[in-house]
Amino acid sequence: MSTSDNKLRQDIRPLDASVPRFSEIATFLRAPHTKDIDAVDVGIFGIPTDQGVSFRTGTRHGPAAIREASRFIRRYNPTTRVSPFDLLNVVDLGDVDVSPYSLDETVANITALASRLVDNGTFPLGVGGDHVIPLPMMRGVFRGKPLGLLHIDAHPDTNDEFYGSKINHATAMRRLHEEGVIDPKRTVQLALRGTQFNPSDAIYGRDAGFQIITMDDYEELGRAELIERLKSIFGDEETYITIDVDGLDPRDTPGTPVPEPGGLSMRDCQMILRGLQGLRLVGADVCEVAPHLDPSGVTALNAANLVFELTCLFGDAPRVEQPRS
Repeated sequence: MSTSDNKLRQDIRPLDASVPRFSEIATFLRAPHTKDIDAVDVGIFGIPTDQGVSFRTGTRHGPAAIREASRFIRRYNPTTRVSPFDLLNVVDLGDVDVSPYSLDETVANITALASRLVDNGTFPLGVGGDHVIPLPMMRGVFRGKPLGLLHIDAHPDTNDEFYGSKINHATAMRRLHEEGVIDPKRTVQLALRGTQFNPSDAIYGRDAGFQIITMDDYEELGRAELIERLKSIFGDEETYITIDVDGLDPRDTPGTPVPEPGGLSMRDCQMILRGLQGLRLVGADVCEVAPHLDPSGVTALNAANLVFELTCLFGDAPRVEQPRS
């Protein structure tokens, strides 16, 4: 944590109830916008890209919609009794530099920013954007020791390549495993479901030793048992969380490129995250919001609330620095 003396800077405070929520520019969680990471504990930033998707585009507009929706969110979590802004200096860093014509450049820029934040003692929280994002985010967070991973998604994202591409939203988890960034025994894929192109679509993760918890498994386990299992798997070691909003049921997140019926409810997702208080969380992302596919705005609203829940987890996360290998 960059504020080692645990003193919070008064100029790094979110807007409060004295400022109407329809007023001022939209920022993530109404936090102040700055590019200066000095004294910043949690840096939330947008990743406006959809170059990694293969079907319906539009996630490049996700960060803007989530910023706007986060006007609804207040500062205190009544379930966990955490007010992250009273514990940490939280800012909106704006958007990472993206290239509309080069996914490789965008990926490199995400990695560089996440790495710079970690070097500064700042927790990185990326808001996408398509689900290629956890690959560069985790590359940037990685410091030599494989990380635990909670991957909430309808799809395993473990293809070797997709339409001739090695880097896209369907290959990120495979690349992370191949590169040694994630510990397969501490990698949980939650909410997998839906139809597949063939029987081998999801086999890579199982063969690699990932902990696969499909929606069928989740219904048998129940929420309380799942939370206890996650705590046991992750223990007190460093862990990253990535949330593709299609892991939730389309009733709660219809505005996503590849919706799959029968997913987690928003309530379940909230309570799972709240049940992980004390997790040694080192980074996170929320991805795959395509606002034009959901005129109601409920997808962006729920994504904004997931950003808040993750920020609360950072507020309660123990911190251990890892030297670079």
